[in-house]
Amino acid sequence: MSRPSLIRFGTSTWAYEGWQGQIYKNPYAKSRFARECLGEYCQYLHNGEPLFRTVGNDSTFYRPPTAGQLRQYLHQIPEDFEMCFKVWEEITIPVFARHLRYGLKAGHQNPRFLDAELFSNLVLAPYREAPFHPHMGPFIFEFQRHGIPSQEFYARLDTFFGQLPRDFRYAVEVRNAELLGPEYRRVLERHAVAHVYNHWSWMPPLTEQHRRMEEFTAPFTVFRLLTPLKMTYETAKKRAAPYNKIVGELPEMRRDTVNLVTQAVTENRQAYVLVNNRSEGNAPLTVQALVKSLSNSGQAATTR
Repeated sequence: MSRPSLIRFGTSTWAYEGWQGQIYKNPYAKSRFARECLGEYCQYLHNGEPLFRTVGNDSTFYRPPTAGQLRQYLHQIPEDFEMCFKVWEEITIPVFARHLRYGLKAGHQNPRFLDAELFSNLVLAPYREAPFHPHMGPFIFEFQRHGIPSQEFYARLDTFFGQLPRDFRYAVEVRNAELLGPEYRRVLERHAVAHVYNHWSWMPPLTEQHRRMEEFTAPFTVFRLLTPLKMTYETAKKRAAPYNKIVGELPEMRRDTVNLVTQAVTENRQAYVLVNNRSEGNAPLTVQALVKSLSNSGQAATTR
């Protein structure tokens, strides 16, 4: 690729014991593994170069991080490394599922859905305090499948992003395929928010998502390669565990990712590619395969 600095590869999270002996060579006490292995993750080399220049943090979907937690990350990550944090579910869930972890809120409407003030005060504040800003990738707003009418969702999204500070970057991941299209695209474009191209069970293929979107919506874009299409999360999890090898390549996913990343970079946009173990079984090996394919496509382009 002519501008590889625009591409950041990483995994959906980093603390998988199945990667010991592959990514992690240092000994860790079991109780300290998740807290201490990030530094080694960042230092992992492939063909003499750091393979991971970003990483997703899925744990922040369940609770915002504290400034202290962010400072622990800062002690482990190198200067040119960015993290992509999921946004707290209190902001992105319109109705709480009937699940024990929601307690008395289970089954009820969420009055704090898309509350811009709450997001600024409780989610953004720790990043400012840490300060973590130089290492921030895009915030990822994951909207799981919901029953909000499309027009209402677009309007609420438009109002919400119109109220947010502009010194952070934001990306939206939807799980309702019918939302993809011109109106959704225009809302994101208006606020320079990226669409997250998510390879997930019941979403269309990545290329089809882009066909419906017609173009990228921000100076950066995000890809999350999560599960095989038409496969439930639980089936994908069972298929992939313990995440120490490729259990099934997804050629269309790889091809679409390479093509869309190439297009984004050609347009001088940054591309963040986050790979989950549940897509092919071992996220680091999938990342290596994508890097190789991008390198080969770039070499082919220079010989034409």
